[in-house]
Amino acid sequence: MRKKIGAAVVGLAVAGVSLLATGSASSHGYTDSPISRQKLCANGTVTNCGNIQWEPQSVEGPKGFPAGGPADGKICSGGLGQFAQLDDPRGGAWPTTKVSSGQSYNFRWQFTARHATTDFKYYITKNGWNSNAPVTRAALDSQPFLTVPYNNQQPPATLSHSGTLPSKSGRHLIVAVWTIADTSNAFYACSDVQF
Repeated sequence: MRKKIGAAVVGLAVAGVSLLATGSASSHGYTDSPISRQKLCANGTVTNCGNIQWEPQSVEGPKGFPAGGPADGKICSGGLGQFAQLDDPRGGAWPTTKVSSGQSYNFRWQFTARHATTDFKYYITKNGWNSNAPVTRAALDSQPFLTVPYNNQQPPATLSHSGTLPSKSGRHLIVAVWTIADTSNAFYACSDVQF
């Protein structure tokens, strides 16, 4: 009897360690070009970010954006309460990446776990949006300005793709959405840009 209990305890311990080892594999990717809010927190450029500073790759929420996905006002956090700091506009004080209207731009993702991918889509705020409020669907252009199909392939550890930025002026927010093919989720990254 003691051997069975001992074996069961060892088995549970191994399962627990395996679960912990793979638990981080549930965290997956972020954009660093243009630099995303979660990466700004992770590299210490922005402080008072909460848990996202340790796991910038973990902004995972329901897929189907914009018809589905995270609720309005919670898009940058993927709807995850522990990352709510990403939804805070901070009075328009998030650092921006300088860009130009009509510019060809290389968007870059960093992945810590690579998944079969449906596509990558990029949305941008409308002219005249309120940069002092959390981003909503109504604040975004209704269609992505760039869609990159990925045909259920698995991306490499770093992936760049090029697209043309729309004609805009002033401060804007780009919402990048990485849609996973074989789960019900997508990853979200918000990048503040200045045209």
